[in-house]
Amino acid sequence: MRVLLTSPRGFCAGVERAISIVERALALFGPPVYVRHEIVHNTHVVCALARKGARFVRELSEVPSGELVVFSAHGVARAVREEAARRGLRVLDATCPLVTKVHSEVAAHAREGREVVVIGHSGHAEVVGTMGSYDTRSGPGIHLAESARDVDRLRVTNPERLAYVTQTTLSMDDTAATVAALRRKFPRIVARHKDDICYATENRQQAVKALAPCCDAFVVVGSPSSANSNRLRELAAGFGIPAYLVDSEKELERGWFEGKENVGLTSGASVPEVLVTRVLAQLIEWGAKDVEAVTGVIESVRFRLPRELEAELA
Repeated sequence: MRVLLTSPRGFCAGVERAISIVERALALFGPPVYVRHEIVHNTHVVCALARKGARFVRELSEVPSGELVVFSAHGVARAVREEAARRGLRVLDATCPLVTKVHSEVAAHAREGREVVVIGHSGHAEVVGTMGSYDTRSGPGIHLAESARDVDRLRVTNPERLAYVTQTTLSMDDTAATVAALRRKFPRIVARHKDDICYATENRQQAVKALAPCCDAFVVVGSPSSANSNRLRELAAGFGIPAYLVDSEKELERGWFEGKENVGLTSGASVPEVLVTRVLAQLIEWGAKDVEAVTGVIESVRFRLPRELEAELA
């Protein structure tokens, strides 16, 4: 059995930045550092930070007044920011800059009097934050479309004043049908930028698409709560091969690989490389004789930390 290892895989720049913010806050200010929701959607990352003194909460009401709170990489609604300010909480914003860009687009559309359609998954933390960045006091409204079917049911106040944005962790393939449906129904709909898709999401999906046709099975390392990890598994399965999503090597089953000659291996954008190493070690123990790294796009994107942390570090 040969293992084909995709590249790029694992941490994107937004995830690296978010984790660094929590780790440096703990080092500079000491525990506890409160984090609203999972900093990123990976069980192992969250548990590792919790062991260092991070306290993960669902709502700001769980954070004592005056304490330090970090907003997760997925972003938060305007109401959350306003609540933090009212309660005098010290805030470090770990929102991915690509998500922040979408929030700015939504806010600008509201100021300009446009309704907005958000293409994304209902209930996903990023989508909740994006929809909550629309100020209904200045704009006519915001809507969610998960699929082209939702577009058929969509009713807006003024089709001439309409825009759309997308959840960043979807791919161009994921959104193409919904965008096409929007453009058919509302020919004047606009987008402030070409697209809102995260470069890392697109790169990791392209790597799976390139490799899956050469494989008899595919393993994606990632937590069940990770949308981008689930999508990688779905893409691999779309090539007619068994594809599995595992949180760690402990979830692997030996029977999956019996008679398989080429096994693809990748990981979602919030997965530490150590987990891939452990999965690879298990496959080698079960008889993999060769490991081939297949290199795709070389990523060089880096995001700066918040000014507060840079000042402290200086």
